[in-house]
Amino acid sequence: MPRTIPGIHHVTAISGPPQANVDFFTGRLGQRLVKKTVNFDDPGTYHLYYGDATGAPGTILTFFPFADAGPGRAGPGMAASYSYAVPKGGFDGWMERLAEDAVDFDGPVERFGARVITLRDPDGAPVELVETDRAGDAALDGFHGVTLWERDIGPTARLLTGIFGYEEAGHETVGGVERLRLKAPGDARGTFVDLMRSDAPSIGRQGAGTIHHVAFRAEDDADQLEWREALAAAGHAVTPVIDRQYFNAIYFREPGGVLFEIATDPPGFAVDEDAAHLGEALKLPPQYERIRDRIEAVLPPLKVA
Repeated sequence: MPRTIPGIHHVTAISGPPQANVDFFTGRLGQRLVKKTVNFDDPGTYHLYYGDATGAPGTILTFFPFADAGPGRAGPGMAASYSYAVPKGGFDGWMERLAEDAVDFDGPVERFGARVITLRDPDGAPVELVETDRAGDAALDGFHGVTLWERDIGPTARLLTGIFGYEEAGHETVGGVERLRLKAPGDARGTFVDLMRSDAPSIGRQGAGTIHHVAFRAEDDADQLEWREALAAAGHAVTPVIDRQYFNAIYFREPGGVLFEIATDPPGFAVDEDAAHLGEALKLPPQYERIRDRIEAVLPPLKVA
């Protein structure tokens, strides 16, 4: 059995028009656009990566922005939300700035003993900010975790604890919403996974404002191959290793239906451009370089404030 999963590598979501997405995440949330590339399966669509200054694992939120995407809705069998960690010294400042800028947000509410506020991105997707005990100022400190909406939390909990090495870290039911919190050992970013079950009837639909998949970390290629062998031995249908240019990836569906990925930490986002200029140029997978002119003619220009 490989070592335990250290936490979340990235979260990938679907959005509407890309400029509004860039404005919100680089402007409102202060994230860096660390990579501007295209969807491997649809090179006429951007794939945008946001993160901290270096694009470290545990800070990366990525989007497939489709200008004509219909609205989506989270439901059972989907990842419902992601949360950013806010250092204790910066949480009140976030609420004050959002209020001063007339940005609506819900909360604060208490969840597992921590204050949480929720604002909405341009597509209406929830963006949770969670107060943590880490020292720091107002800058977001990468991911706190993700929430998976499950019809039955048991099988997914067994995967995360029995194979990934997560540990139970809390259980609460508030307003008909049950949450089981699981935590990866250690103090890396993005160590929490909440398994949520709701009494409210709902049917999910992929579209703008929904999460496409959740990626967990593998330290290197050898580590990833061990995870693939362990998952296959447990009966999960795992893809072969796929080269995603900035990491290698394997994919499978967890028992509740959420698409999981395990992505390697290396080589990282500085593999094809200088770290000081991450996200400035359009970077293409090698197979699309020969049609760069056609791709650039289709993609809308983007401006980072």
